[in-house]
Amino acid sequence: MMIAVAAMLLCAAFVLFAPSNSRAQGDDMEIELTARARLFPDIGPGIKAVRRDAAGHYYFLSTTDPAVRVYAADNTFLGQIPTDATGAAAIVYGDDMDVDASGRVYVADRGANAVKVYTHDGRLALSIPVHAPTSVVALPTGEIAVAAMKSGELVTVYGMTGKDLREFGDISDLAEHQDLNRLLNIGRLAGDPASHIYYAFSYMPEPTVRKYDAFGYSAYQISLKTIDIYPTAQAMRRTIYRLDQQNTTPQLQKVINAIGVDPATEEVWVALGDDLMKFDKDGNRIEKYRTLTTSGEDLTPTSILIEPHRLLLADDPHGVFDFTRPDQPATPIPKTK
Repeated sequence: MMIAVAAMLLCAAFVLFAPSNSRAQGDDMEIELTARARLFPDIGPGIKAVRRDAAGHYYFLSTTDPAVRVYAADNTFLGQIPTDATGAAAIVYGDDMDVDASGRVYVADRGANAVKVYTHDGRLALSIPVHAPTSVVALPTGEIAVAAMKSGELVTVYGMTGKDLREFGDISDLAEHQDLNRLLNIGRLAGDPASHIYYAFSYMPEPTVRKYDAFGYSAYQISLKTIDIYPTAQAMRRTIYRLDQQNTTPQLQKVINAIGVDPATEEVWVALGDDLMKFDKDGNRIEKYRTLTTSGEDLTPTSILIEPHRLLLADDPHGVFDFTRPDQPATPIPKTK
């Protein structure tokens, strides 16, 4: 009896001390979201990033391609960037990509230890030496935010000449060994039209997203410490402790595998495995969904694109899927070839 009472008090305390910007919803019902259609059938294994430009063209970065593929909304293949995917212009191992308002394409090429910037017509305009870049965001100011495995802080901002302008974002202490700790702080970036930079920690045991302005001042931190998250987080912390003691190279499953931001509202969508969570612009958790392919299989997003009336979720190896936005009125699926 005393053990049961103690357990109840522990759970109550855990909810009490959860951050105010992360609503405790451990007992809520998750809503199933089933894809309406698979789009862009040429895109599948290795898909890492999906972006859209101001003209409505779609860009796809895959680890299986030396270039970014470009399509029209009706699935028509328009070309690739770089147009000549050989030599220094070729993408060796692209980990992330972004597209700015003028159509320039930015690739975090981890295989080449560089962030590569291409013109809208597919020429390599700039190659910034960065050791193992993992994510990139093109800011509306013309600057480039980069996350990398070996950087001293979480985010480094470069100018359009490749000059290192500033760094920010404290690295969390998760392990004693420096290399392991830095690996555990790897994250994915996202941006919005207001030049905010979002950093989603890939391996933080408690799912964590930080929001910064362009100069590194913190807007908020989402840190999920609710009852439904607690057992998995504690199991991962035990795994990290064991790896730290053994000083071995970890084989860990990502906690956050994708992040997307609604450019109109600054609402944040975060994928935790096949769970998709939505947060408002202040970091408060709104809803939780389970994502499924058109055939009802679990879908684990590697990239999230938020459009006004739909979501595009990419899954490696299944491809790119169209979802009705559960927070918007349903619209017809666009016609495709």
